[in-house]
Amino acid sequence: MNYKMLIQYDGSRFYGWEHQPGQEMTIQGKLESVLSLMVDAPVEVIGAGRTDAGVHARGMVANAKFETDKSVEEIRDYMNHYLPDDICILEVRIAADAFHSRYKAKGKTYQYTCYLGDTKPVFDRKYVFVLEEKPDPEAMKRAAGYLLGTHDFASFCGNARMKKSTVRMVDRIDIEQQGERLTFTYHGSGFLQYMVRILTGTLLEVGFGKRDPDSMPKLIEARDRRLAGFTAPAKGLCLLKVDY
Repeated sequence: MNYKMLIQYDGSRFYGWEHQPGQEMTIQGKLESVLSLMVDAPVEVIGAGRTDAGVHARGMVANAKFETDKSVEEIRDYMNHYLPDDICILEVRIAADAFHSRYKAKGKTYQYTCYLGDTKPVFDRKYVFVLEEKPDPEAMKRAAGYLLGTHDFASFCGNARMKKSTVRMVDRIDIEQQGERLTFTYHGSGFLQYMVRILTGTLLEVGFGKRDPDSMPKLIEARDRRLAGFTAPAKGLCLLKVDY
């Protein structure tokens, strides 16, 4: 049977989603360990994406094929009982045998959160990037407009050895400030390694007056990571939703 899972996790103490040899602290590794214990057989868990170390998720989707007499509610409850407190299975459903959480995904929504307050965010410190100065939101919105559409985002890819296509479609970048929080919400067909964090760092540099908003087309055309902005810290990034 093929099971689809909706998962949320605090990625602060994990080395990312993907299972790594000799590294127990991955989201995928924890899920596979619990499911393998439940069915007394090896289980492979396939995620909709590979979030990096320190990145969080409110709506990660994964699937796994295994046999059990347990109901979907019992599977959910079993997993939540044995998983660490920073990983939660929100829902388990029976999926079509052909369902693949990564290959069937049509889009993803990520949100990056910055903190603009005058004092330290003690209780949110693991989930926000603290800014020492306040960026110009209008300049960032202007720059973001150039990033919308289908482009080769090689300048915003953190993997210098990327062999596959770096062309992606981004159809939404919302930049909003509410009180002490500044959020960047991205929606697109998919994102390259570190892409959202590099986009955020680049837009912040625009907001800080270090880049011209109208420089984005040339930056895209250059296809050179060295010309883009800094990579914003992982802790401010959260996967909100996967579209199917």
